[in-house]
Amino acid sequence: MSPDFTLAANEASEHRPLIISLFAVFVLATLVITVWAGRQTKDAADFYAGGRQFTGFQNGLAVSGDYMSAASFLGIAGAIALFGYDGFLYSIGFLVAWLVALLLVAEPLRNSGRYTMGDVLAYRMRQRPVRTAAGTSTIVVSIFYLLAQMAGAGVLVSLLLGITSDAGKIAIVALVGVLMIVYVTIGGMKGTTWVQMVKAVLLIAGALLITFLVLLKFDFNLSDLLGSAADNSGKGSAFLEPGLKYGVDSTTKLDFISLGIALVLGTAGLPHILIRFYTVPTAKAARKSVNWAIGIIGAFYLMTIALGFGAAALIDPGEITTSNKAGNTAAPLLALHLGGVDSTWGAILLASISAVAFATILAVVAGLTLASSSSFAHDIYANVIKKGQATDREEVRAARWATVLIGIVSIGLGALARDLNVAGLVALAFAVAASANLPTILYSLFWKRFTTQGALWSIYGGLVTAVGLVLFSPVVSGKESSMFPDVDFHWFPLENPGLISIPVGFVLGWLGTILSKEEPDAAKYAELEVRSLTGTGAH
Repeated sequence: MSPDFTLAANEASEHRPLIISLFAVFVLATLVITVWAGRQTKDAADFYAGGRQFTGFQNGLAVSGDYMSAASFLGIAGAIALFGYDGFLYSIGFLVAWLVALLLVAEPLRNSGRYTMGDVLAYRMRQRPVRTAAGTSTIVVSIFYLLAQMAGAGVLVSLLLGITSDAGKIAIVALVGVLMIVYVTIGGMKGTTWVQMVKAVLLIAGALLITFLVLLKFDFNLSDLLGSAADNSGKGSAFLEPGLKYGVDSTTKLDFISLGIALVLGTAGLPHILIRFYTVPTAKAARKSVNWAIGIIGAFYLMTIALGFGAAALIDPGEITTSNKAGNTAAPLLALHLGGVDSTWGAILLASISAVAFATILAVVAGLTLASSSSFAHDIYANVIKKGQATDREEVRAARWATVLIGIVSIGLGALARDLNVAGLVALAFAVAASANLPTILYSLFWKRFTTQGALWSIYGGLVTAVGLVLFSPVVSGKESSMFPDVDFHWFPLENPGLISIPVGFVLGWLGTILSKEEPDAAKYAELEVRSLTGTGAH
């Protein structure tokens, strides 16, 4: 362990009461918000869509809060700190992805459905099979994304509280799971949305503060910052050029293309992002909320330049990797160094940024749980099991029980995944969303001939291909950084399946439709087209 890191750990230890107090204040504040919002949740529209009462700006702030996850704040800062230019490409990919969401999905989706992705598919297809498929895909994507967030919470809190035992780490994962169940069961979409807004403000404020302090350290000279980062990284000018991580050989180059495709296309198929568009009263507000989100998220990803390169310039690379192999603790360690490793100000900064990171995890976890429980209750329970006969009250009750069940499953899997490679889980979530959800949404909205069989082939085919390829990739086995480094059963060379699984999802949707004997309902499609483009008749 490096001397600097030992010092950082000691400093965190000395100021542990402060760190715990900041965590407790945030958790208590968000619980108060959740209980307040829960008292206003009266029916299914309130629980699923917050009563469609949020303005474009409020929803844009909440979307930002939902989107800027632990992977964005902790992961990107770490990737830039360790890989320079190649790490910053994550920021670009996440931001560009919003253009796809804005141009192709946000407004038509808001106009076409009520609460879930399944609503859009079921509008002109056979309800039970497509709702089952949509619900299954939503739950799979959400659970893998949940595992990534919970594993991130385990890494962060274990570092700060000095917890090294397995029982302690499992307790942290369980705590996050219990909080997430409380947020969603009590607050529904209203509570979750307000928590997302608070978290977005905190995250932007924290990132702004760190960015200002980093630039102040280098007299607001970006060139000096980048130069110092390159020198301190030990990699020289290569640190500021493409290829440090993804240009090693032809496989890594293909991997980068695969990752880029998954990031850019996956966002428009992420369930917890899609349901956000239902919380606004009009299509215009949906469009405005995405515009706000692009501005807020764009500003944040620009600040990751200071977060990542600042960490590279001011912290020894060995200290970052000693703390966490993937670099996930680079941002909190940067805060500590900026304030002074042996000072109270450093401990306050460390505690504040860590509390913001923990807030980030809690908020995203709540959004993911709401998306999966809503899909189960609305698509599978109300429309498949109950065949559309469930009352609003029964549906909301089913959603709350689904939240508890998904929470328990996530706690169990999160406990098992506490020491695993988080990046693989995030990549899987994006790849599945882009492979299974996006093709069916686009075909359903824009292809007149699209049939139920096409939708089922696309969802299940994309789902199985993406999950299957990741299971047999280096993410799971065969490398030191794999989930199971001691065994090797991988045969797929890429770490992200997007290059294969996304085209498979689109092709199977087309093939299933071409080979289907079902005659599409032209009148229903015409009605959907008018509704998706104009908002006429939208709920």
